[in-house]
Amino acid sequence: MTTETASAVAQGAIKKGDVLAVARVAGIQAAKRASDLLPLCHPLLIGAVTVNFEINDESIEVEAAVETIDRTGVEMEALTACSVAALTIYDMCKSMDRSMVIGEIALWEKTGGRSGHYKRTE
Repeated sequence: MTTETASAVAQGAIKKGDVLAVARVAGIQAAKRASDLLPLCHPLLIGAVTVNFEINDESIEVEAAVETIDRTGVEMEALTACSVAALTIYDMCKSMDRSMVIGEIALWEKTGGRSGHYKRTE
């Protein structure tokens, strides 16, 4: 994204409204609906979803954390939350900057479930 777009998001100057607030809600909703979107993802009881953002000069980083008391991991729910939050940012800012790119989406850490603990190494 351009510097102007990132600055406009930070200042709340995007015509469609508060980009990060809307993207946060979209990400939370997406985490809850992951099993409706992904054919082999089974529904889980989601206990908590957080979606946070870091605004940089020419980008916005999206981070999601999902919790459950179920027996399986919630990495697909977290990745779906990040994806939909990023799409929402694009949708709300596209009138100002159509050159935006949604970049790398990755699992950084997972605990619980059958496979146990996973932490990405850089």
